[in-house]
Amino acid sequence: MNEPALFEPRKVANDVTSINAWLPVPGFGVLPVNAFLLHAQQPVLVDTGMACLSNQFLEQLYAQLDPADIQWIWITHADFDHLGNLKDILNDAVNARIVTSFIGMAKMGLQGIPLDRMYLLNPGQHLDVGDRKLLAVTPPTFDAPETCGLFDTRHNTLFSADSFGALLQEPAESAQAVDADALREGCINWACLDAPWLHNTDPNKFSDVLAQIASLDAATILSSHLPPAQGLNDTLCSHVSAAIQAPPFVGPDQAALEQMMAA
Repeated sequence: MNEPALFEPRKVANDVTSINAWLPVPGFGVLPVNAFLLHAQQPVLVDTGMACLSNQFLEQLYAQLDPADIQWIWITHADFDHLGNLKDILNDAVNARIVTSFIGMAKMGLQGIPLDRMYLLNPGQHLDVGDRKLLAVTPPTFDAPETCGLFDTRHNTLFSADSFGALLQEPAESAQAVDADALREGCINWACLDAPWLHNTDPNKFSDVLAQIASLDAATILSSHLPPAQGLNDTLCSHVSAAIQAPPFVGPDQAALEQMMAA
């Protein structure tokens, strides 16, 4: 895979459709970049994909529902692969409000997103979407301070933002379909890259953080950067915990990048 590609939308959990892209990462394989549509009474779009795939992304999203029916756009954090199509969707989803935190509001405000479309929610608070409540959750790892995942209390689905992501050698339909060793290596590599502060973390305190996530007893974990995972809660927590002891990530320099591009 030499360029970003969007796959066909598919059901990945109860009431959840994934709009699934894959991003090549030179020298490391590929990274899934997922957005999710939660078919609640008040439909919720979780993140908005990459701008480089805008036309395809919007076509796939609007094939799922009329954009006017989208009530909430939950931005897990304000990185470009999560809000790449936000402005276009806001123009069409005239009834939608953006769920974010105070810091997220500030970041998006600097990009010209109207503040009156924002709805601020803090970890531990719930968003009522008609037929269920969504719990705002701080994932165990993150690369931005405003990061906020969500937990669907009706079907026990955890949307974990960047946490539990993995750099993989090839696309896969599920985390269970990935070779166990490759999944471990991919999760550790991603955690070291995305959350370099892990190496300064007290393992005992981080274990308590993971225990809080484990206590949710999620039936499905939907990471922004991993295929859907069922029955792997302990495994994924173990991989992320192992990243604390792994060597810090050091990216390629310019010479290495040129060699990879030539190859």
